[in-house]
Amino acid sequence: MLRLPIFIMLIGILVYVSNATTVPWSNEPTGRTIASLDADTAVTFDNPRHVALHQIGDYDVVERTVYFDAKQPSTGETQHIRMLIREPNVADDGSVDGSAGDATGSAGTAATKDNLPAVVFMHGAGHGGTPDDSFGDIATDMASAGFVTAVIDKPIWSTNDVTRDYPASAAAYDQAIETLRDLPNVDSANVGIYATSESTWISSYLLQQDHDIAFQILLSPMVFTPRQSLGFLAAQDFTLVGANGGYQSIVHRVFSFDTALIGLTNFDLADIPNATAYSIPTFIAYGSKDVMTAQVDGTETILDLARAAGNTDVTVRTYPIANHVMRLGSDEEAGTPFADAYTRDVIDWAAGTVAGLTQTSERVAGDSLYQSIAVPDDPVARRGLTVYGLLLHASMAVTLLVALVVAVIAAVIAAGCSLRGRLRGRRNVLGFAHGFGHALLTLTLTTVATLLLFAAGLGQVIMGVVRLAWGSAPGDDPGIMRWSWPVIQIVCTLVVWAWSGVFARLIEVAASRGILQWPPRAGSIRAVVTGREPVLASTRLGRVLFWSVVSAMLHILLFFAFWGLFVY
Repeated sequence: MLRLPIFIMLIGILVYVSNATTVPWSNEPTGRTIASLDADTAVTFDNPRHVALHQIGDYDVVERTVYFDAKQPSTGETQHIRMLIREPNVADDGSVDGSAGDATGSAGTAATKDNLPAVVFMHGAGHGGTPDDSFGDIATDMASAGFVTAVIDKPIWSTNDVTRDYPASAAAYDQAIETLRDLPNVDSANVGIYATSESTWISSYLLQQDHDIAFQILLSPMVFTPRQSLGFLAAQDFTLVGANGGYQSIVHRVFSFDTALIGLTNFDLADIPNATAYSIPTFIAYGSKDVMTAQVDGTETILDLARAAGNTDVTVRTYPIANHVMRLGSDEEAGTPFADAYTRDVIDWAAGTVAGLTQTSERVAGDSLYQSIAVPDDPVARRGLTVYGLLLHASMAVTLLVALVVAVIAAVIAAGCSLRGRLRGRRNVLGFAHGFGHALLTLTLTTVATLLLFAAGLGQVIMGVVRLAWGSAPGDDPGIMRWSWPVIQIVCTLVVWAWSGVFARLIEVAASRGILQWPPRAGSIRAVVTGREPVLASTRLGRVLFWSVVSAMLHILLFFAFWGLFVY
């Protein structure tokens, strides 16, 4: 009669928390496509003037290094940036200087022809990025086809992946562009950019700062804000790796956090997307195995914004088998090649574009674009949810730490008493009565084991998503990420039922001691406090341990409720 109403109240609180923290989220429509107009990705132009369009290998490539200082305006911090310039060795008359193959990279061996187009490469996600480990193959190939290319140290200053300063990064890349424009062999009116993944957010700011950029090559562009783009990525990839649908509730809550409360403002970038970012000739490349970008919504948005900016020169190519960075195979393996025709198509498009020729090939070609779900419009910063989540997780950490400290103290005391073989005649150091010690141990182990199962399931989901992003295929057997969610829900319900039994027993014993009547029975409180007639335990340490552990375990249940485990 007592246990059932306690269970109903406890489970009611947890179910309410789970439902109150539920975030509206729509992935409709699903299975979106844009049909390719031609399976051949080749880019061709009408060339009535027979302008020379160079190919890979037409020139030997020489290298040189320059440096410049990039300042982060918000902090005043300066980063000394290395810039590796690769350029074709072209004689004054435009012929190939065959001796350049042995060039040492000094400025004296560089080309002197003064009308070469140029490209600055912009780094994608990741903390580092140097001229030595980034874009080496594509930058060299473009240089061998007549372009001056530049790869710089990634401008990061003291930022990290989540605090990246995109406007400042755009200014740093613009310094690299200006450096190329000032070179005597570069046509300053034909300097473009090559941006990949995360740097396509930076390129949006760059095009607002510099209106003289001639063209852009966007590899797997992140068209929408990080909140939308990463929310789409997580929602789609959690499903692709085979995770139980319940784990989607974690995605919904994470991407509804108001990260500005903790100083992270990059979740909601201003002026993204915007028409200026697509106001110049644009080449867009996707890989059919790319599971990180919204290819259909992204393409439609880019085309709409380009038209709004008066730009009709947008070319889209999708390459079979290629991943997020247009490589074949997993990015975990060094030296994975580009999709077969990708480099050729990029160079052909860039060469024809800077020559001012009219494109004759289809604008959308290669594999048909496919997108499993729509980019969600629902994720917005929810301050109330964020504040409650932060307080809950902080208090859970504190209560777990307190419970651990008290448990360690109790264990040390118990070990010391065991070595001495006595503790004033008591066999039980903690003095638990009425079976509360065994119940506390059993429920604590069960609750902590459930927490570990939750962590293991979520960890496997995250690792599956990472491997998917690297280009690996999902495993045949999802394993723990598939069955762990319903198991946790069942175990949590049973744990709540067991805790209700413990609380009912507490009330029963306390009532038998006369504590719950009003006024309390004479001497009952003193008898409980002194341990002469204990309700929980005869020692103060036992009572402190019990309530500290109970508080920590209830916080874990509230933690489960926050992440949606009690939405049935």
